[in-house]
Amino acid sequence: MNIIVSVTDKRNIEKFVQFLIEKGNEIYATSGTKRYLEENKIKNINDMESITGFKEMLDGRVKTLHPNIYAGILARNDQINELKRFGIKPIDMVVVNLYDFTTTGDDEREMVENIDIGGVSLIRAAAKNYERVTVITDPDNYDEIIREIGENGYVGMEKRKELAVKAFLYTSWYDSNIFNRFWNKFHSTIPPGISVSSMIYEKLRYGENPHDIAGFYSDSMPWRYIRGKEISYNNILDMDVAWKIVNDFDEPAVAIIKHGNPCGVSSGQKIDIVYDRAFLADSMSAYGGIIGVNFKVNESFAKKMRNNFYELIVAPDYDENSIEFFSKYKKDLRVIKFDGRTENFDLRNAAGGFLYQIKGNDEIEWNVVTERKPDKREEEDLRFSWNVVRHVKSNAIVFAFNKTTTGIGAGQMSRVDAVKIASMKAGERAKNSVMASDGFLPFVDDVEEAAKAGITAIIQPGGSKRDNEVIKRADELNIAMVFTGKRAFSH
Repeated sequence: MNIIVSVTDKRNIEKFVQFLIEKGNEIYATSGTKRYLEENKIKNINDMESITGFKEMLDGRVKTLHPNIYAGILARNDQINELKRFGIKPIDMVVVNLYDFTTTGDDEREMVENIDIGGVSLIRAAAKNYERVTVITDPDNYDEIIREIGENGYVGMEKRKELAVKAFLYTSWYDSNIFNRFWNKFHSTIPPGISVSSMIYEKLRYGENPHDIAGFYSDSMPWRYIRGKEISYNNILDMDVAWKIVNDFDEPAVAIIKHGNPCGVSSGQKIDIVYDRAFLADSMSAYGGIIGVNFKVNESFAKKMRNNFYELIVAPDYDENSIEFFSKYKKDLRVIKFDGRTENFDLRNAAGGFLYQIKGNDEIEWNVVTERKPDKREEEDLRFSWNVVRHVKSNAIVFAFNKTTTGIGAGQMSRVDAVKIASMKAGERAKNSVMASDGFLPFVDDVEEAAKAGITAIIQPGGSKRDNEVIKRADELNIAMVFTGKRAFSH
């Protein structure tokens, strides 16, 4: 076989090429790959010039763009005689991966120079002609190709088809990365088309339910699985909510999530106290929940979790003692390390298409509209509760005291019902709490229900036709009220 090799990812390439040479194949490599192989004691590597008759040009921009190469790859079995008339060698295998565009910096020139042209063309040509040509883009496939050639002396049709499909995915992913990087560099609005550049990171046991099929895809993985049971579809959804909440706080914060909504959130200076408050905010719902924290987990914090069952914990880091504790006492607990923030856009399927949005600026106006202004403690709790309510499914209401949730009403069709549920959850703890609403209060009944529960201050977007009535009723009930000028729906 005549084989072209041109790889940026050089993992195990020397072992693979040595095997191919030992099987009597001719290897043709681009200059960088040829140099690397020779430095690793691999001999008898031909350069591309022996096929094209031309040296590499334009600082390496043109290496493989030549009819002798593409005719050699694209010729079908019934066209081999035509190749012979032109004195062109048939190419039987293409081993290529591309310039690493995804890790380039933000410099425009650097980005441009790392757009692969020849490599993409080689891959697509070989994948198109899978009937005769084997295309390999992933070093993880080398061992199985070695086994197949070792057993059969060739790569079978089914494997060639499989590798061709993988190659088309690879070039599609690569092109998506290029488009997305350049669009985001030159524009701040939504794109004219959606190009998703994500490869599968993990195949999941199932989706939301056991009869659903699911996987997790990511272009650059911001989180890492440390230990515990296999992570699930629902775990990832809840982990995302937990991580977003705790990253809205500068001081230590703990969020306990159940079925996509927080059941207990707290922030403060002392880590252990923050956990206790978040847990006690709704200890019944916390069972089987997911914990998110924005600080390095130590053994003392890990021990706090011992007496309750949790599915998963996500944190920026863990010390060795906490990992050892989890390994001994929480063997099934999924331990996840998150290295950064989540993306500021949303993409979801709906109505036979996709919805795409870029998340806007979260800064609020802070407009006190009542006669009574919130005191210092109320103001801290109002800002805290607003950070939490933004992550609760609409219609959403959050009660909070001492930077800890005391009651949460989530996903209700009626806002006053959300207030009633938050009040029921809080019980006596609602007294002197503040309340956050993710949307404006359309009627005075929301304020009246809050007053019954013992709420002393409310934060809401404002913008209702009845704002004046709502403000007047709050004044009558001695409740301070702040308008944010922004709503915080989460559907």
